[in-house]
Amino acid sequence: KNHYKLQFVGVDGSQPVNDVWTKVKGAISVLRKPLGIIISGPPASGKGTQCENIKEGYGVIHLSTGDMLRAAAKAGTEVGKIAEEIMAKGGLVPDDVMIKIITERLNQDDIKKKGFLLDGFPRTAAQAEALIDMGIEIDICLFLEVPDEELVERVVGRRLDPDTGAIYHMKYKPPPAEIAGRVVQRKDDNEETAKTRIEKYRKVESYLKSAFGDVAQEIEGNIPPAEVWKLTDAALAECK
Repeated sequence: KNHYKLQFVGVDGSQPVNDVWTKVKGAISVLRKPLGIIISGPPASGKGTQCENIKEGYGVIHLSTGDMLRAAAKAGTEVGKIAEEIMAKGGLVPDDVMIKIITERLNQDDIKKKGFLLDGFPRTAAQAEALIDMGIEIDICLFLEVPDEELVERVVGRRLDPDTGAIYHMKYKPPPAEIAGRVVQRKDDNEETAKTRIEKYRKVESYLKSAFGDVAQEIEGNIPPAEVWKLTDAALAECK
């Protein structure tokens, strides 16, 4: 252990087999070239679940646009202050500001060492073009594929427990009987809003698939999350 201390990583073998494998893959990932990953999916596609799996399994840094905006605002950077002012007024952060924040983050040392998982960026043609122009190497761009009618059902059926913040679904994950009376439907979890958001995403999706065609990988998302992860994991394992 002393001679190979830089390469030694302890893994608890008493855990379930899948958990052990996830830890082993995370350890191995530090020995390979850092991955540049983009994940894209419409609302309720299960993107959040897969982001957690990727982060855990491949050791990359998860970069969500919301988190980066808040971090930039907290750090008091020039673009962070601009973004904070816009968000405080309920506005949408324009492409040029978002691009500057992404550029700053992707040039930091931890990203160069561990790689990244971009979540929520790019979401416009201008953002995609900027990412390409930056010369940032993208190894794979994952697209979670779920039919629109299924997405609407997932959104409309969601319920929130206001006491704990837990999310349930009336069909796929019904709330326990003892709390069923207090769960609520969030204001924007309705059919009209869901369809509008999905339509907006589809317009961007077609452009992203064209822009990142060489590394685009469609993943079937209308199956159980564990099965989606198997497909996602297999696609990522092929990245060199």
